[in-house]
Amino acid sequence: MTEKTTVYYVPTQSYWPIMGAIGLLCMAVGAGTTVQQMNSEATSGTWILTLGIGIIIAMLFGWFSDVIKESQSGMYSAQMDRSFRQGMSWFIFSEVMFFVAFFGALFYVRNISIYWLGGGSNNAMTGQVLWPEFEAIWPLITTPAGDTTEAMGWKGLPLINTVILLTSSVTLHFAHLGLEQNKRKQLTVLLAITVLLGASFIFLQAEEYIEAYRHMGLTLSSGVYGNTFFILTGFHGMHVTIGTIMLFVMLIRIMKGHFTPDNHFAFQASSWYWHFVDVVWLGLFFFVYIL
Repeated sequence: MTEKTTVYYVPTQSYWPIMGAIGLLCMAVGAGTTVQQMNSEATSGTWILTLGIGIIIAMLFGWFSDVIKESQSGMYSAQMDRSFRQGMSWFIFSEVMFFVAFFGALFYVRNISIYWLGGGSNNAMTGQVLWPEFEAIWPLITTPAGDTTEAMGWKGLPLINTVILLTSSVTLHFAHLGLEQNKRKQLTVLLAITVLLGASFIFLQAEEYIEAYRHMGLTLSSGVYGNTFFILTGFHGMHVTIGTIMLFVMLIRIMKGHFTPDNHFAFQASSWYWHFVDVVWLGLFFFVYIL
């Protein structure tokens, strides 16, 4: 690898940003159209959504491929490295705020809305008018329409997935240490184990969803409990999927001889993201499954 330049690198003009914008537009239009067509036989929304996802995937692969080539060519200076670090830091901060909003919604439903419907805080008439038979308990397993569901317990698959993610944080940490100490075998083996643990989490969460839908009557339409359960755990599962893909790409790059103890921010950024995902899961496990 050539020595890093001391001049700030200015990339050439690229069509990747406009391609990403087109992909996001297709995803937004496709998602909205799909929701509108849920009770019909039309499938145009699904096709538009799929097209948008495909464009975004192609954009990510192409754009990051260009960045990797530029980095391996030694085009990036220390200032460019700082820019990448700041960008990743702000991205993770935005993800923190994303989940804070959902945890806030869960708190509002459990501690304010249900309390009011139950007649708390001088709102006795509110409950009598809106839902006379309402019981202020959580999980709310009975909907206003009278449908009942079953709450997802914390034992079994959720507990196993918690152990899996905690273990993956440990293996990733020691893989990072292996990179910093230039122990390539330790790095490769432990990172491969981390990727397998991430894939195992995704598989088991899919099994959990199948169990919920087929045997527990717990679906996305099962009232506010079903809504909050699937939205919180589903978005987290999406982040685990993204993180697993990131780590898999890092594994491929490591097998190709990329990264050195002094130059491995892409690996470090992926590690930051994975540890963030693990911390979010601990909050989900405690507030969604146990409490």
